[in-house]
Amino acid sequence: MAILESREALKKLRESIQAERQGTKKKLVSLCSGSGCAGYGTAKVHQALIDELAHQNMHNDVEIKLTGCHGFCEKGPIMVIHPEGIFYPQVKEGHIPEIIEKSIRNGEVISSLIFKDPSTKNKIIHEHDISFYRLQQRIIFGNNGMIDPTSIEDYLAVGGYSALEKALFDMTPEEIIDQVKRSGLRGRGGGGFPTGTKWETCRRHDGKRYVICNADEGDPGAYMDRSLLEGNPHSVLEGMIIGAMAIGSHEGYVYVRHEYPLAVKNLIISLEKAEERGLLGKNILGSCFDFDIHMSRGGGAFVCGESTALMASLEGKSGRPRAKYMHTVERGFRQSPSNLNNVETWANVPVIINKGADWYASIGTERSKGTKIFSLVGKVANTGLVEVPMGTSLRTIIYDIGGGIPKKKKFKAVQTGGPSGGCIPERFLDLGVDFDELTEVGSMMGSGGMIVMDQDTCMVDVARYFLDFLKEESCGQCTPCREGIKQMFEILTDISQGHGREGDIELLEELGAMIQGFSLCGLGTSAPNPVLTTIRYFRGEYEAHIEDKKCPAGVCKPLFHYEIDREACNGCHLCALKCPEEAIAGEKKKPHRLDQDKCIKCGICYDACKFDAIVVK
Repeated sequence: MAILESREALKKLRESIQAERQGTKKKLVSLCSGSGCAGYGTAKVHQALIDELAHQNMHNDVEIKLTGCHGFCEKGPIMVIHPEGIFYPQVKEGHIPEIIEKSIRNGEVISSLIFKDPSTKNKIIHEHDISFYRLQQRIIFGNNGMIDPTSIEDYLAVGGYSALEKALFDMTPEEIIDQVKRSGLRGRGGGGFPTGTKWETCRRHDGKRYVICNADEGDPGAYMDRSLLEGNPHSVLEGMIIGAMAIGSHEGYVYVRHEYPLAVKNLIISLEKAEERGLLGKNILGSCFDFDIHMSRGGGAFVCGESTALMASLEGKSGRPRAKYMHTVERGFRQSPSNLNNVETWANVPVIINKGADWYASIGTERSKGTKIFSLVGKVANTGLVEVPMGTSLRTIIYDIGGGIPKKKKFKAVQTGGPSGGCIPERFLDLGVDFDELTEVGSMMGSGGMIVMDQDTCMVDVARYFLDFLKEESCGQCTPCREGIKQMFEILTDISQGHGREGDIELLEELGAMIQGFSLCGLGTSAPNPVLTTIRYFRGEYEAHIEDKKCPAGVCKPLFHYEIDREACNGCHLCALKCPEEAIAGEKKKPHRLDQDKCIKCGICYDACKFDAIVVK
């Protein structure tokens, strides 16, 4: 593989790759191989494709491209056939012979396999016509479904490293920083600090400067950074190289979770390919600029997502935060000026350099520019990764893109910002999602996790769940976080078990304010958010648990029981068949009975009943 020693060599290579691909008559089968689709069986589908193409003597007429995540994760494995753009969700091995015979050979659409909209019942052929995709603006995530993440040629074919070329030869470091500042890009890792300002500050400080990518994504339900690294690692590397040039750095690190094996694998391959092509290392593209990137694997400590804890871990020390009287842009990794941004932030940089600050700043809201990728999970019909302009309403994300709440149940809340975020009730569904609006209602952007909850969710139990996670992830260094979170968790546990006392709500609020005000790092200062927002918006549920010893949602087992409404029960016998403890008895077509001594409150009968005859008391 020849080293690219000039911008002209890079342009020539890109043009030759594009010309070769435009001239091909081969069909292209894009098959998602991200972690989600892989879990659904992409490997088996891929092998079936290879075997059947060989069997039908078509192996020379078709290119199979194993891509990163397409976003619509619950519909995996996802296949798209080009140039027609036929979108097939949930592909199985048994579908392959028909797909090859009809769609690949003849360009026909197999009606039984294409996507069926659950709301309209309409069948949709093309990916871009599906509401989940149609309402997104995928400027960062869009290439994931078109490129093989292990192929640098694929990245070059879609314009990869053109922003780096422009930055190296047509711009000064000051001009790069100015573009990033004017774009309005804010850090996507949670804090939302202006990226260009951080770069400018780091450049001003003397010493060996470091560029660091935070890929230690630890929020429950969040996997945006993982999917970007799995599906388009070169976009992150390109952003880091541009950032390094801007601040005057010659060494960088990607700190990635060890639990992300596919992201680690694809990142290692991409680093090797970039070095082989001369896009990393000495004298990049003949520009006299040197830059190397190393990879470090984190052990899975949630607190290492905090900048100073991450840098301590990079140094081989215990991942514990330090007081920020000295900012990391002045004295961070190895006591040197260090610029830390997360995966998604770095991936935005090439787009800004290529498209321009004004174009980027035209997207989003006044103080939150560009798009944001969210992982939409929980009690919502369409789960997956969603990229929308800042300021898009929660209603649009949850109902128009996410398809609303399954089983005609009522929306209750959405939790944004990871375990330290807040729970937002129904009355704020028309809130535009950006950094400032979420803070106003007691939540946060965080890295982009979005967990939807329905009427069957107990908000006391939700707060307890997140506090349980955070007390285990606290590094234990400061007393407010170490002891305060534990105390809040124990109070919530008592409330959920029917041992809540008068004054517990006020005590939780007092403890929350203390932890927020005196904890050392962001984990502690934001940890009370789930409790404080659930008290703020769902105080009635806390009062029911404490005063009435009832869990309105029927989640906290000591505080509810199931009964059969004899008037609603028509004796279909389905609940009795499903009950694992044989606690339900009765003759068919006659009201049934539930034996409370046998009932284990598993909820299977409640979910199985189609006539709302199982009620929570």
